[in-house]
Formats: sequence, structure tokens, C-alpha cells
Amino acid sequence: MKAEMNHKPQTMNHLSWKDFEKVEMRVGTIIEVSDFPEARNPAYQLKIDFGPEIGIRKSSAQITKRYSKEELQDRQIIAVVNFPKKQIANFMSECLVLGSVGAKNDIVLLQPGAKVENGLRVG
Repeated sequence: MKAEMNHKPQTMNHLSWKDFEKVEMRVGTIIEVSDFPEARNPAYQLKIDFGPEIGIRKSSAQITKRYSKEELQDRQIIAVVNFPKKQIANFMSECLVLGSVGAKNDIVLLQPGAKVENGLRVG
């Protein structure tokens, strides 16, 4: 007997294609990973190379549950690079690293399925 699901559909805010085109998601390679003890929630400070057009950007990412610093080094990820900078404790985050958010904030990074050029747009 199959258990019935009592989940209500989640309400979504719909975007126009024009809105989506404004979001600059780019592929970058993590070139440096540091502990971030000043962060309210466990996090790393990342330096990410997005290629010659965008350059190197910094980000704070709460990904310490699933990833060690060694696992992150030289890993390609996907990030939004056109949000305004955001102050996090004593650190200025310059991009938003993307990941799927599971139970208890367990984040799995979004990344290309094969090695690609840094800076390529995701869309």
C-alpha cells in the first residue's frame, strides 16, 4: 500500500525570461580556501577564478558539513557574479556560490559535469 503524500505544492514566484537573463551565473575554479571563524554559521572563505573577463572574486560559503578545504581546492563551481557585494562579519563576499540546500542546511555545490573554461556563462 502506497503512503499518501500530504504535501501542498509550493508557491513559486515566476520570472520572465528577461528577468532570468539578468542573472549572471558563471563557472569558476576555487583557487584558495580558508577557515572563517568570525562567521556566525560555519563557513569557508573562498577565492574563485572566473577567467580574464571577470577575474578573481571572493565568497563566503556555508559548505563545511560536506566539503573539506582539500576537496574544494581546484574544484569548479557555479556562482552568481552580478549581485551587490555583501558584508559577512569582517569579510566582503563578491559572488554567490550556488548549491542545492538539503535538510539541516546540508549544501551540495552545483558544478559542471566536465572541466570547462572559467568564466563561461550558465544559462
